[in-house]
Amino acid sequence: MNSAARRRMASLSELAGLVADGAATTRSAIVGATGLSRAAIAQRVDLLIERGLLVETEPAATDRGRPPLALDLSDARIVVAGCDLGATHSRLAVATLSGRVLAERERAIDINAGPDAVLAGVRTDLEELLAAAGRPADHLRAVGIGVPGPVEFASGTVVRPPIMAGWDGCRIPAYFEGRYAAPVLVDNDVNAMALGEYTHRQASRHLLYVKVGTGIGCGIVSDGVLHRGASGAAGDIGHIQLPGHEDVLCHCGNTGCVEAVASGAAIAAALRAQGADAARAADVVRLVSAGHAAARRHVRLAGQRIGEVLASLVSFHNPDTIVIGGILAKLHEDLLADVRAVIYRRALPLATRSLAIETSVLGERAGMLGAVRLAARHLLSAEGMAGIIGDV
Repeated sequence: MNSAARRRMASLSELAGLVADGAATTRSAIVGATGLSRAAIAQRVDLLIERGLLVETEPAATDRGRPPLALDLSDARIVVAGCDLGATHSRLAVATLSGRVLAERERAIDINAGPDAVLAGVRTDLEELLAAAGRPADHLRAVGIGVPGPVEFASGTVVRPPIMAGWDGCRIPAYFEGRYAAPVLVDNDVNAMALGEYTHRQASRHLLYVKVGTGIGCGIVSDGVLHRGASGAAGDIGHIQLPGHEDVLCHCGNTGCVEAVASGAAIAAALRAQGADAARAADVVRLVSAGHAAARRHVRLAGQRIGEVLASLVSFHNPDTIVIGGILAKLHEDLLADVRAVIYRRALPLATRSLAIETSVLGERAGMLGAVRLAARHLLSAEGMAGIIGDV
């Protein structure tokens, strides 16, 4: 795009974003929010309606004359897909541009089966979900995918993942090219979870989403912006070193990482050493739920260790909300009580004055819904607009 086209797409993106966020949902309100003329706004709104991004509807009648027509994102001609890939699961949804899920599916996978097997399954599921939603393939205009490993976001390439055997260097969008007129956006699964959780928490502006499962990771969202850092590694808190645990080897090659001593996998290993039946993080949840004293003790100790890391992040980043997700979040107060206690004791008082520390409101669907949001927001960006609208 030349500079004039970029400015045009940026203006259209701003307008669509105002409608999507509910900040301006009538033509007059958009004029007030942007400072553009009524004629300029009318031209842009009409174009977005014509291309299937917006719809204008008659609002409910009032006693004060005829109210203005209301603008909203259109559900008619554009859908997006969001996929959350974990170590043992795939969750996929087809949704409208506004995020309303039309069809979804969850199934068991083994991420170590490699990209060919796993992504072939995603492609098949996507085709079947589009059919179930009654949407043709050309309605699909963007796909978001979260994976449990480091990702170079610009290219969708997985980079040296610790638990995804055979995926290093895999450029995931290539598996979908030629099938759909839809860009594929790939991110770390915790980033997708953070975005999903943020979208469903109206009171939060600065959020940290901490996934405590087989491993430990963190997603960072501030004012609706997902922070990936310079190369996509922001939030990789699982490999922050905990003093006093230098004798514990982590799969990353370093020692003393919080993931190596406080993750679901680490707790399961400690319980196995004591003779308990605990092969993975889900077994830890099962044992604690059954009243297993040693399992509960290990979970509370893990909460303290995670709290030590988060206390530093609270003083540094000053979030208003910390959300604990992942499979161990099912334990609620068994984990949260000690996380909270350490944060409130160690972090700056000003940073904790209005801090909420809670479990996820979306649960296991956070990553899938965050991937939907990732895809939808791309379509409303200047780059996404260009793909839909073309030369104008």
